[in-house]
Amino acid sequence: MAPSSLPYHEPPLTYTLVLASFLLALNMVNAVLDRALYCGLVGQVLVGTAWGAPGARWLSSDAGAGVQEAVVGLGYLGLVLVVFEGGLATDVRRLWKDLGLAVGVAGTGVVMPMGFSFVLGKLGGASGLQSFAAGAALCSTSLGTTFTVLSTSGLSATRLGSVLSTAAMMDDVVGLVMVQIISSLGEGAGSGGAEEIAPTTVVRPVFVSLAFAVAVPVVCRFLLRPGLRVLDRKRGKDGGKGGKGEARVWRVFRMKEAAFVVQTLLLIALVVAASYAGVSVLLAAYIAGVLVSWWDAQRGGDDEKPASACVPGQEVTSASGDRETRLPEDAVTPETPGSATATAQPVSKISRYTGHEIYELYYSQAENRVLKPFFFASIGFSIPVSKMFSGEVIWRGMIYTVLMMVGKLLCGLWLVRLPVSMGSLGKVFRSFVASRYHEISSRIRPRSSKSKPKPAAAHGHGLASQPGAASPEATEMSSTQTTDATAPPDPTAEGERHAPKLPAKPVSLYPSAIMAFAMVARGEIGFLISSVAESKGIFRRADESESDASELFLIVTWAIFLCTIVGPLCVGLLVKRVKKLEKASVGPRGARNVLGAWGVQ
Repeated sequence: MAPSSLPYHEPPLTYTLVLASFLLALNMVNAVLDRALYCGLVGQVLVGTAWGAPGARWLSSDAGAGVQEAVVGLGYLGLVLVVFEGGLATDVRRLWKDLGLAVGVAGTGVVMPMGFSFVLGKLGGASGLQSFAAGAALCSTSLGTTFTVLSTSGLSATRLGSVLSTAAMMDDVVGLVMVQIISSLGEGAGSGGAEEIAPTTVVRPVFVSLAFAVAVPVVCRFLLRPGLRVLDRKRGKDGGKGGKGEARVWRVFRMKEAAFVVQTLLLIALVVAASYAGVSVLLAAYIAGVLVSWWDAQRGGDDEKPASACVPGQEVTSASGDRETRLPEDAVTPETPGSATATAQPVSKISRYTGHEIYELYYSQAENRVLKPFFFASIGFSIPVSKMFSGEVIWRGMIYTVLMMVGKLLCGLWLVRLPVSMGSLGKVFRSFVASRYHEISSRIRPRSSKSKPKPAAAHGHGLASQPGAASPEATEMSSTQTTDATAPPDPTAEGERHAPKLPAKPVSLYPSAIMAFAMVARGEIGFLISSVAESKGIFRRADESESDASELFLIVTWAIFLCTIVGPLCVGLLVKRVKKLEKASVGPRGARNVLGAWGVQ
């Protein structure tokens, strides 16, 4: 019979010291690496490996029984909040504008690793099913790593951040669909073949994810927005002077506590609905954040209203952020010389809190100090370090890692802008065709003109021999030269002649390089897919024992681990270089935007 309660007892000192050292190490390593290279998450993964089951096993000892499972659960909650924060930082208009580009980036990030994974057939003796499972594990992109890198580097609100977050989300959806496919493939293989897999196993997750991603924006567009307009029109007719009960309701909804409750309920509702519908929970968290961002954009025009339009007794926020209550007009004190500054402000701001402000106020500290570090530490828990250092596994894992990096680095080609436009290419093509035509025609004309006299040429020669005669072309050229000689030099033309027409190539390649290396990190989804494939026996050969990890699983783990480490590290180095260039280019007009249009917020 289960106990009716959990007796309280003082935990052992070693247990307390292990937890304290674990939290301190996670935050200290994160602070140092973030300041140096903008990649503190790499250190947190290594700390999780050192403290967890792959390393010293401090969190899996008898004193800390169940701690690793609790850290994994809290870390997943941190992942949901990280993705929700990424949705809050997304500009909806920019998202729709760059949706096609994001689809191209995501498609490249899925197709190329899947294709390169079939090299395992010759590299490690893998079958087609095993190569497909390995490619499925390496086609995903770590959402937690992506959003953490964007927020740490300050690129979340840029066009580059919007495209990157959308592409990573699409890869994540594909990866989670792959989880179900791999699970079904394993069950089919175990029961006599993969032919027993139902088509709905593959089709259902894809269409449900698309339906979920489309249904929420449609509801907002055709139901929520018209409802807002009707509500605003109703409030505008009575000037916002409803009854006392109505005024009290609006005052309550403008409180930050109410905004926190509404946003939290929205996040929970979408996550639960997605889980029961078979959709990625992370996709639901991202859509919830985007929905809150869209709401803030729709209501942004009402943030500032004239002071005369404010309801008497209504709670407002001053320019400094202080909350205050506006008194009725008959209760305003007469103007004094000392209050001239206060009465000169014609606009007051209604105390409406944005989703990002609510997130910073209620979620940020717990997420940044506890939940997010736990998530990256939980990634370190799943790395079987003690079994990865055999000779064949190391060199095969390195080669496979290089292939998987190249497959994701190709995503950056979508952001490369060549210095030659389509118009200039058309001009070059037309000039080439014209030159070929004149060359061919010049070879044909002399043959046809040998048999015919040239009266015009002789006549022209006679005219040219006369001393006072001059051709119209010569007259025009001489007049043009005289005009050019007497005209003053144009400084604008000189500046355009000597000014460089193309930007420096290294500067233009920074956005594509950041995009490419940010897509490299696999993280949690890659480990999840590879673990499912290993547990279903897909990676295991017939001559390998079930008690040990399979060789293919260790090779795939090498690739996931190194990609998760190298990707954020390279992004951090690139961002550090970009910020250094921006500081070095500070002038009278401000700092230069090294990322160009991709760095515009």
